Amino acid sequence: MNKKIYALLLVVLLGTLPTYAQKEYGLKFSSLISDNLSLENAIRLGLENNSNFLSARQEIIVAEQKVNEAKFLFLPQLAFQGTATWYNLDYPMALSDSVANRFLPGPLLSERHDQFFSAGVTATQYLYSGGRIRNTLKIARANLKQVQSRYEAVKNATVLNIKKSFYNLLFAQQYDAVMQQLWESVSAWNTRASGDAWSQLHQRSLLAQLEARRHEAARQLAKARLAMLVSLNKETNADFSITGDFSPVQVNSELPQLHLRAMEYRPELKSAIYALELDNISIDLALSKRYPDIILNATYEQLGADTLSDTNKQVSLAMRLPLPYNFSSQIAQKKAEQEKSSLRRAQIEDKIRVEVTRSFEEMRFWQDEVLARQNNYNTLTDLFRKAKKSGTKQGVVPLEAVQAYAQTAHDYLDALRQNLIAKAELEWAVGQDL
Repeated sequence: MNKKIYALLLVVLLGTLPTYAQKEYGLKFSSLISDNLSLENAIRLGLENNSNFLSARQEIIVAEQKVNEAKFLFLPQLAFQGTATWYNLDYPMALSDSVANRFLPGPLLSERHDQFFSAGVTATQYLYSGGRIRNTLKIARANLKQVQSRYEAVKNATVLNIKKSFYNLLFAQQYDAVMQQLWESVSAWNTRASGDAWSQLHQRSLLAQLEARRHEAARQLAKARLAMLVSLNKETNADFSITGDFSPVQVNSELPQLHLRAMEYRPELKSAIYALELDNISIDLALSKRYPDIILNATYEQLGADTLSDTNKQVSLAMRLPLPYNFSSQIAQKKAEQEKSSLRRAQIEDKIRVEVTRSFEEMRFWQDEVLARQNNYNTLTDLFRKAKKSGTKQGVVPLEAVQAYAQTAHDYLDALRQNLIAKAELEWAVGQDL
């Protein structure tokens, strides 16, 4: 008989152990076979390796689980209990909370026994809680929205950083290629200095300046590659290359339209709105303490000293009204936090308008400036090709012309870079690709 009792208790106790169904959360932005990265794949790879972005994703998972926990509060709270007690009493006693406050009669009230067994289930259901459970779920959902907004803010900042590194590397590649070609041509033309000593000195000086400019272009390329590796969070000795469209871009949207879109899409503003919503719910939650809890509790239990032949059943309806001493202070605190969130939201709106306006003005300048520099660069490129085909290529004048052409090429390529970066910053300020 005792073996059957022990087996039943073991089944009941195992039934009380929690079971978990783990959900797989994966971030699969890219499975790159080639190390030749486009801008889109660079962004995917950078997000996949960015610890801040991955950490923000984990915060979403935590917030989602809190929402699920809040939903469970609406369901009956079930508890399975099994106890096996061996005792030797001279006077009645009650067991601790961990074994369900079981009362054990002493020898004065019942026949003497030295063992007691029980197995049962208890269900507790809140019939009314003054809105506390409902507001708890609202808080969990608002917190989830706020975490999702922070996730988007981290994502946007990461994407902007990758775009800047990508465009800087494109610029460095193009400028290094231009300087390498110019140096190869000029060094072939000027194997020997001509003219008097002053002319030779001038020529050698111009050649040295051009060579230094070439070395600086190579140094900028190495720095840009390292910055790109840091943005991608790859090893510093990783071998990769990038390809992209390095040409002028334009934005045709008007400033008022961009302001409206920023107010709709910027995650920082959404996060502030959800914070204000959280404060509103917190006030409702604090006010709900004025209302009582109405609780329904039911228990079914099989128990006995030798067998589980006896049965206990009960159903209870209880009302509980908490009387906190800090009720008024909590209300005042939550209202102050609500006002603080309102002020923060207004401050963020002003900040977003300034960021959009500043980025828009930068974009408008560079999209016009790059076209003007492009015309000058194309004109000088045509003249440079004609000059290579006709006339002398040695002497001070050709070297000075090449120096001026190299500076024009640098200015045009830099304007291209600034034009692309200005568009990326405007997209970040708006919160949406344009």
